[in-house]
Amino acid sequence: MKSRLVCKWLAVLVLLSVAGCGLFRFEQRAPWRDQAERECLSAGAVKINTYIEPAREVDGPGSCGMLKPFRISALAEGSVGLKSRALLACPMVSVLDQWLIEVVQPAARLYMGTELAEVNLGSYSCRNVNNQWSGNKSEHSYGNAVDVMSFKFEDGRTLTVERGWRGASADQNFLREVFVGGCRMFSTVLAPGSDMFHYNHLHLDLGRHAGGRQICKPVIKFEPRVTPAMVKAPMSMKIPQKRTLQEEEDNSGEFAEPPAPNRGAVQSTPLPPSGPQMMNQTIQQGNSHSAPMSGVPSPNTLLPPIRPPRLGGLY
Repeated sequence: MKSRLVCKWLAVLVLLSVAGCGLFRFEQRAPWRDQAERECLSAGAVKINTYIEPAREVDGPGSCGMLKPFRISALAEGSVGLKSRALLACPMVSVLDQWLIEVVQPAARLYMGTELAEVNLGSYSCRNVNNQWSGNKSEHSYGNAVDVMSFKFEDGRTLTVERGWRGASADQNFLREVFVGGCRMFSTVLAPGSDMFHYNHLHLDLGRHAGGRQICKPVIKFEPRVTPAMVKAPMSMKIPQKRTLQEEEDNSGEFAEPPAPNRGAVQSTPLPPSGPQMMNQTIQQGNSHSAPMSGVPSPNTLLPPIRPPRLGGLY
């Protein structure tokens, strides 16, 4: 009797596993993902060289994968190495390269007084959002996201996101500059203070959100200083003098304007606390802050979070 019961349970488990595999196998990628890859490849946005090599198609498990991914060991014309090789889809390679050249490298010269040499980041991983057991697939599952843990500079210093986000003044300013610059280029940017899962890295992705929204968290009080003219600035660039308190007050109602349509602006509001009890705040895409606003609270005043429509997992 006991052996018969065991056999029945085994049969049920086998049937459930077969059904589960069938569902998993037929899970499909959203059509826009393959389309975005083809358009990027057709435009020649990524050039093959000694540090960017084509890789074989990644097809599954489930909807995970990429049509023609790239394996990357360095970016920014080979000047910025990756601590470990990354596997990414064409659109992400192109925008990540642009971010390093136009934002991160100038910020390194401006605040750190040296060149960026290496980035430690994570790339493709077939998993659910925030590594949870259930839920929607992460953008990492499609080679459409990176997690940046640290930056290494030519003078030998290494700056981790976890330590630097609330560290020395130059470290904070550098990380906030690259965070704000990322919000102009990526559709999702999450930094320490956004939630309990992103306390130690920057998450950047090109996922598509409902209504063309942009997610950029946390909302911070910071005035970006990296401009297009700094992209090819000489290494001798000096760090600007710190502004006076009066200058800070005079500019307390100013907001960074998006450089082009469909780019979100980072609102000047205070930083939420970091750690497991972090405050979750969001800014929405658009030009809602196109004009200076009055009555901006002091840095010690927390604003209530802006609650967007509920979406599926994004990260």
